[in-house]
Amino acid sequence: MNSTTTASTDARRQTGSGQHRAPYAEALRAHARRSWVRLNVPGHAADTLSFEPLTSLLGAEPLRLDFPPLLDGIDLGSTAPLQEALALAADAWGARRTWFLTNGASQGNQIASLVAPALGRVLVVQRSVHSSVIDGLVLSGLDAAFVQPSVDTDQGIAHGVTAGDLAKALAEHPDAAAAYVVTPSYFGAVADVRALAETAHAAGVPLIVDEAWGSHFGFHPGLPGNALSQGADLVTSSTHKLAGSLTQSAMLHLGHGPFADRLEPLVDRAFRMVQSTSASALLMASLDVARASLATNREGVGVSLEVAESARRVIRRLGRYAIVSDTFGLFPDIVAADPLRIAIDTRSGGISGHEARRLLSRDHQIMVEVATDSAVVAVVGAGAVPDMDRFIEALHCLPTPLVGIGEGDRPRLRLPSPGPARLTAREAFLSPSRSVPASDAIGMISADTLAAYPPGIPNVLPGEVITAEVIDFLQRTAAAPSGHVRGALDPAVSRLRVVDPDARLPHRAELPSRSESTEKTP
Repeated sequence: MNSTTTASTDARRQTGSGQHRAPYAEALRAHARRSWVRLNVPGHAADTLSFEPLTSLLGAEPLRLDFPPLLDGIDLGSTAPLQEALALAADAWGARRTWFLTNGASQGNQIASLVAPALGRVLVVQRSVHSSVIDGLVLSGLDAAFVQPSVDTDQGIAHGVTAGDLAKALAEHPDAAAAYVVTPSYFGAVADVRALAETAHAAGVPLIVDEAWGSHFGFHPGLPGNALSQGADLVTSSTHKLAGSLTQSAMLHLGHGPFADRLEPLVDRAFRMVQSTSASALLMASLDVARASLATNREGVGVSLEVAESARRVIRRLGRYAIVSDTFGLFPDIVAADPLRIAIDTRSGGISGHEARRLLSRDHQIMVEVATDSAVVAVVGAGAVPDMDRFIEALHCLPTPLVGIGEGDRPRLRLPSPGPARLTAREAFLSPSRSVPASDAIGMISADTLAAYPPGIPNVLPGEVITAEVIDFLQRTAAAPSGHVRGALDPAVSRLRVVDPDARLPHRAELPSRSESTEKTP
């Protein structure tokens, strides 16, 4: 693996000229210091006295900084501070161009899905993508060909895809628009992006990477290189996750590869379609500040890496729990692990992940990122120094309700296999549908996306046949502490929305062939 070497190269580049500045945030702060009579939106007008409940909730400064878009000296014009901030972000991540997103990485995934029809008829997609990619398929109307990821059946979690599996899927779909993969996974498994990019390019398509969980990659020699440095063409980066910006803020990065000229105008148009015309100045300023901090604070990121590694060492030494990433070497698609993710096999310690998460929150005021039936995942933000001693102590104070049950007999909630696809996501979503009891839905076509949360990976897609295995998994997830199924009609998943088999289905839209689409100028 050469990810560490690449990361070192990335980090050297990112400490270059200007990265210590946050031009958009600085301009916003200077603008707020002036004495304004604000007769425009937002309606609170920074009147901290009249809007005292909001002031007491957030403090006065967020109200003063909460300006609308289209302001001279801040975001208007090609030389505005916002444009400088975007250019610095592109340089920091090694992108040809970067867009700031104010509706999370989900917005980036939807943009990527919207531009794909200009490139071909079928999107070759890793099956364990985030549900927002499936939402994008509904918006775009594209067919999808799914590549199955490797699955840790013991833990019930999906990892990534190999270049060989991607090559096979692309060979079966010569009309492919793009290849769409996820790396790192929710549990920190990193795929071989370089090999995936070479495979996609050899097939004549761009590689789109949902790198939502890897926004910090490449900013320290101890971190894997980011997807752009490995040849990805379009990358969604959920900056708020581990890179330190405010919740709901993210970035979309365009690479320098062979598809950049074709993709840039398409992405820019799609961005304008889905970005709010009232994009939050607070969110965009937080992206600017987070970039400056991440690009210039290698020492702080190093401390975070040491904190996370020390926690793993202690947990291994105490012996009650296992570290999930210690088994990553068994899977051919995994070439590295995110060291800021601490995934803990709680079942090996006698308690389910859902129960561990509930008790950590209720009894110890400790929040972990995600729980599954078998594990919890703790994350350490790049530059953060959480109290890991408190976490480890609380983890080992948890009861062992499964004591006395043999390891082989302990029930595990395994990831279900998806049913076959009968319609595209868009066809199923727009078809006449009806709500039926879950038991009656078996064998019918789903009209909805249903995803166990977290991590939000769809277990059933619009257009897929609903199976008994999937229903059992979703209902058991919903019944677990802190379990939730996104898209469900009710919390218990007792009813599902299915395509009405008696209704006439919509005709599939005719899409241009790749040869036709690539000849057109956007």
